[in-house]
Amino acid sequence: MFKCFFLAKKWMFWSWFGTFFILAGTWLQVSIDVRINEWFGEFYNTIQAALAKPDTISIWDFYKNLMGLAEYAGYYVFIAVVLAFFSKHWTFRWREALNEYYLEHWKDLRHIEGASQRVQEDTKQFSTLIEMLGGNLVESLFTLFAFLPILWQLSKAVKVIPYFGEVEHSLVFAAIIIALFGTVLLALVGWKLPGLEFQNQRVEASYRKELVYAEDDATRGERGLLRDLFANIRKNYFSLYFHYLYFDVVKYSYLQFSIVIPYLLLGPTIVSGVITLGILQQIVRAFQRVEMSFQFLVRSWSTLVQLMSVFNRLNAFEAHLKKVGGR
Repeated sequence: MFKCFFLAKKWMFWSWFGTFFILAGTWLQVSIDVRINEWFGEFYNTIQAALAKPDTISIWDFYKNLMGLAEYAGYYVFIAVVLAFFSKHWTFRWREALNEYYLEHWKDLRHIEGASQRVQEDTKQFSTLIEMLGGNLVESLFTLFAFLPILWQLSKAVKVIPYFGEVEHSLVFAAIIIALFGTVLLALVGWKLPGLEFQNQRVEASYRKELVYAEDDATRGERGLLRDLFANIRKNYFSLYFHYLYFDVVKYSYLQFSIVIPYLLLGPTIVSGVITLGILQQIVRAFQRVEMSFQFLVRSWSTLVQLMSVFNRLNAFEAHLKKVGGR
């Protein structure tokens, strides 16, 4: 799954240069986000000054501040569009490398159940999910590296947090603890999902295989058998829906509650009036960025479940190649 792309001379440009290009583009996006966070501090301080003392800020100064955000947003959009376009090509090249490798060994793989699905569908899903999860992971790490020092510095202005009292750099530790709690919670709640996703692909493959045979063989595709095969699909999907029901309840409840956490922690600091509106916005945005970085697994759990299922199927595919000496 990895060697055919990253260790093959044919794909060296796309695998290594392409990965570097994506990493560089992601870092630029995060860097612009840091500048936008600084802009929020200046802009909201301007608003606070204008509301506190009318006519101290001219309308042109106000619009000039807004134009600063438009400039940053323009850079961000340009990089995001270029990066998304390039990432799609990078993903397809990985799929193409996988496709070529499996077709070279098709005579050893064609007898495996669902072989056609794994070559056509699973390679597509694998490359797409790896790009999606990998991109999100890299962005989370870069965001963490960029915003953790900012939150660490801004936390000096927060002297007291509810219940715990005075804790130095309290917001940093709070973001880490809250994210770890959510990750463990969702891992416990969603532990059945990977197995159900894997089983889901197996029953889908069995049904698809019988339908394909029935296209060319009139003796195949008996109605009772097809009904039973589809009943297996129905049973597995309904089980999957049920488990995703309580998983989504926990996931979205946790994510919604996490939005208000920085304001709860900043309550004593806000009411004591020791920080400006601009500093408040910077703290909240930095806290949310750090928290979201640590919440990578929480936000990506459903996608990770799909990747685990695809990986298991392709891994079984390649295990068969090892057994028959295909490598």
